[in-house]
Amino acid sequence: MDNSYQAAQQSRRQASSTHQHSDELRGEEIRGNAHGDGDGARRTTAPELVRRTDIDMLPQDEGMAHGAPGGHPMISVVIPLYDEEDSLPELASRLEETLQEMTGGAYEVYFVDDGSRDNSYQVVQEIHARNPRFKGIRFRTNYGKSAALAVGFERVRGTYVFTMDADLQDDPNELPGMLETLESGYDLVSGWKKTRHDPWHKTLPSKLFNSVVQGVTGLYIHDFNCGLKAYRREVLPFLAVYGEMHRYLPAQAHWQGFRVTEQAVQHHPRKYGRSKFGVSRFVKGFLDLLTLVLTIKYARRPLHVFGTVGIVIAAIGFIIDLWLSIEWFLGLTSLTNRPLALLGVLLIIVGVQLISIGLIGEMIAKNSLSNQQYSIRETLE
Repeated sequence: MDNSYQAAQQSRRQASSTHQHSDELRGEEIRGNAHGDGDGARRTTAPELVRRTDIDMLPQDEGMAHGAPGGHPMISVVIPLYDEEDSLPELASRLEETLQEMTGGAYEVYFVDDGSRDNSYQVVQEIHARNPRFKGIRFRTNYGKSAALAVGFERVRGTYVFTMDADLQDDPNELPGMLETLESGYDLVSGWKKTRHDPWHKTLPSKLFNSVVQGVTGLYIHDFNCGLKAYRREVLPFLAVYGEMHRYLPAQAHWQGFRVTEQAVQHHPRKYGRSKFGVSRFVKGFLDLLTLVLTIKYARRPLHVFGTVGIVIAAIGFIIDLWLSIEWFLGLTSLTNRPLALLGVLLIIVGVQLISIGLIGEMIAKNSLSNQQYSIRETLE
């Protein structure tokens, strides 16, 4: 009897050890967040999976003894960076001075190294050793600015969250003014580089890009591309941050019913290095704008998009064929030598197909209604 009991105990210990070892080997994933995830998780990571084994992190201070009551600092700052080793010491010094004055020490700063090829992360480690409120996250490869913001948003604990670029073109002295605007009742404040210190081949396409985005999104702010932004923390779970979607975070918040405004900020000339973005970002930006409209604004009513376009195209084809049919009936033309008749038939077919796609999309949307999340400002019960 005793031998049997001891054997059973030994078996359970071996099973527990095996299970624990399996858990240790299993890589934990940060799942990207397509708009509409229904698992209750925060929806701010990139859809492309970024494994935690692909990320190096500096240790966090347990309990945040220097933070606000409850271990939650008042202000968090997320700074994506790529090859900015020369800018980081000065940026950290200026941020430390500004944030200390703003919060009395209740802040945290996340530097997210997006696979830098220089010594940027070594500089972040040195900054962290001097001031543990400055934290670091390093990707093993370059995932892009949106992924860096998404991972940073997952970790912040501040009541207010700021984002800015690491190239010293964004001024930390703008943070107090943006915080005042948030506290006046807004949920998101987007910076506006009213006077830009960039060459014309960057400013001119940017103006065109912003004009198009204003018309499509219905949010009339001047500078969607500005990296300097301020958020209330409750906005973050409603933002889909992936691909190049970081440009459209104000539009996403606007569509979710949050109060969005802009504020003119100072823009400095680049002091070190060169810009990491080229003209191709505008092409990608327009493609992402199309994705944004279809997957977020019309995700629950796809027939409104495809049906409207389909009806217009089919109507044009019908009018063409109707006109030609009248001419044929009156003996004014022969349909055998009128390619326009085939064009009319083609337009009708394409229009019907688009309407069918919209109906299929509606059926898919109806089946996913259980995943719908609504932005509730407040309740009384």
